[in-house]
Amino acid sequence: MSDVMIVGIDMIPFGRFPDRSLEDLGADAALRALADARLTIHDVESFYCGSALQATAFPGQRILRQIGQKAMPVLNVVNGCATGASAFREAVLAVQSGRHDVALAVGVEKMDRGLIVMPGRPVGFQEEGAIGTITTPCMFSQAGVIHSAAYGTTFEQYAKVSVKNHRHATMNEKAFVRREFTLEEVMASEMISYPNTKLMCSINVDGAAAAIVTSEAFARKHGLMNRAVRVRAASLLASVHTDLEDGLTDFNEVTRATASLAYESSGIGIEDIDLIELHDCFATAELLHYENLGICERGGSGALIDSGETALGGRLPVNVSGGLLSKGHPLGATGIANLYEICLHLRGEAGARQVEGARLGLAHIVGGMTDYGSACAVHILERV
Repeated sequence: MSDVMIVGIDMIPFGRFPDRSLEDLGADAALRALADARLTIHDVESFYCGSALQATAFPGQRILRQIGQKAMPVLNVVNGCATGASAFREAVLAVQSGRHDVALAVGVEKMDRGLIVMPGRPVGFQEEGAIGTITTPCMFSQAGVIHSAAYGTTFEQYAKVSVKNHRHATMNEKAFVRREFTLEEVMASEMISYPNTKLMCSINVDGAAAAIVTSEAFARKHGLMNRAVRVRAASLLASVHTDLEDGLTDFNEVTRATASLAYESSGIGIEDIDLIELHDCFATAELLHYENLGICERGGSGALIDSGETALGGRLPVNVSGGLLSKGHPLGATGIANLYEICLHLRGEAGARQVEGARLGLAHIVGGMTDYGSACAVHILERV
């Protein structure tokens, strides 16, 4: 089994691009990653494309048509919010197995403002906001309320996640919202579903990110090791049941299990990690995942956010990119965008938000819906 290297990775600035097609966005990200690797599409041997909302419309083939057609395996992937990370993992496995030396992974999404209509749900009138049916804002808000009841976590502590991540985003030129907010502004913004206000919810935007992975032998042969990042763990697990009664049991348990698998397979513990990009789809989710990833003990996430240890300059910075709350959350692209942020720091290329001395980083993402099940991916990357 070959060690796998990320030799090229990039993303487009996230935003809203009504005049650009899905394949245009994906091609843009792919060409950026190829340029970063100093390779061309002719070097690529397989292509894995993640798009949560358009996977059945052959997005990979459409992107390939834009960047140079070549006969190769193209696999279109959909796995909820974990779509991009799942496509990346397929690329890693293709190289790790020895089947291919060079693989391309792209995550891309075009999203409308507002709600996402899930398969099997009736179109037309949307219940959320009118009668409070269980959709993602309600799901993660309920989880926060249950955590508060069990451990005393406060509205202010959840809001501090948004303050931190928006502050980080001011240093990220590719984030959609680059504005700092005070704690009072976050708490006073429009209430979406208590305790998550509008500034505590991720933003639907368009976006794309891409990565080039190769075998270590290929990277060494072609002189690509100077900026290469080693993939130490590529873990993906899913479950089929979400229990809302005790606070998103499924989302919590699948993250704990996937993280445990990543730690075990890599021989790396949470104490070794220098920075984390995790799935802060809502502010409540970030605090829950502090505990799920083992950053702190159960019930300790409120005190952890109070301590400032997860902010830039702290013991273990989390979501230095600005996270989904301010960078934006184009579903299929987010997983690879998280990996891009980790790679920047491991390469020492993150500019004003650089985590000094970063050697090991963890990227986490989890997605799913009530009655649909979930998917979680955890990747651990290492500076070479």
